[in-house]
Amino acid sequence: MSENECNWIEIFIETDKEGFEPVSGIIYQCGITGVMIEDSDDFTEFLEDPARDWDYIEDELVEQKKKAKNGVTFFVRDNANGAETLGMVKEMLKAAKENEKEINFGSLEMKIKNIKEDDWANNWKKYFKPFAVGDKIVIRPSWEEYDDDGTKTVLKIDPGHVFGTGTHETTQLCIEFIEEYMKKGDNVLDIGCGSGILSIASLLLGACHADAVDIDPNAVDIAYTNAGMNDIGKDVYTVVSGNILADDELDKAYSGKKYDVVEANIVADVIIALSEKVPNYIKDGGVFICSGIIVERLDDVLAALEEHGFKVLDIKKKKGWAAVASKYNG
Repeated sequence: MSENECNWIEIFIETDKEGFEPVSGIIYQCGITGVMIEDSDDFTEFLEDPARDWDYIEDELVEQKKKAKNGVTFFVRDNANGAETLGMVKEMLKAAKENEKEINFGSLEMKIKNIKEDDWANNWKKYFKPFAVGDKIVIRPSWEEYDDDGTKTVLKIDPGHVFGTGTHETTQLCIEFIEEYMKKGDNVLDIGCGSGILSIASLLLGACHADAVDIDPNAVDIAYTNAGMNDIGKDVYTVVSGNILADDELDKAYSGKKYDVVEANIVADVIIALSEKVPNYIKDGGVFICSGIIVERLDDVLAALEEHGFKVLDIKKKKGWAAVASKYNG
């Protein structure tokens, strides 16, 4: 089944009215072009409007609408790319609720309509097949067979449903840059690692050590599991959970290590914030690879990188997304 033939999944995020705008903004940043705001007050105003065009409404509908919760609805495709996009939304919402205490986000409970989330966690797997990324890597789902002819490096992965599969354009652009700019023996830092796909790819391509961090605690076990499937041990790979932008102790843990390559596949606003911190983590002449940038925000990211001492080496774009490779000039 091709991507165009895939079904769509409807997702509802419960939030307080104060959260309508920031939640919608996060969804847009993840490349989703349309949302529906569901405000319970709108129906009440409709019922009380003397100018409405009809007099009778089913009692059942009235009761249903009165019980409806405030929130934001959006859609993703029922495939691996949709799963990765949903994972991006989840991670950003979690970070926003943690960092922006002044905003009442409400519960941010997420509901998938007409299908149980546990079922969807497996349904999308039928669309996720081995595929090549860049010139050197083949990504192979852990549940799929692959005839390895030895011409490419095979990266085995089980994304754990809400983390990166490699199918998303942002991940592919990052891996292409890793192939181009990372050298054998480099030390790598992967910020927002998710499934660990970027740092594991780096190690398979010759990095001597990789540190990885993600705000979601679930990422630690998933990244280590994926590393193990690729015969990568904890002697060369360290994964922790935390918010590198808000946790001073975590920030200190990476400051001064001076990595050769720093990787971040997140979103524009986080990359802009990171551009001030990454100089503490990277060598003079080191390469910062960042992606997850919708093209409309590319200029903002480029301005932040330039402001904090980075020189752009290359920009790649694919289907409305952009990735940037830049060198830190110290």
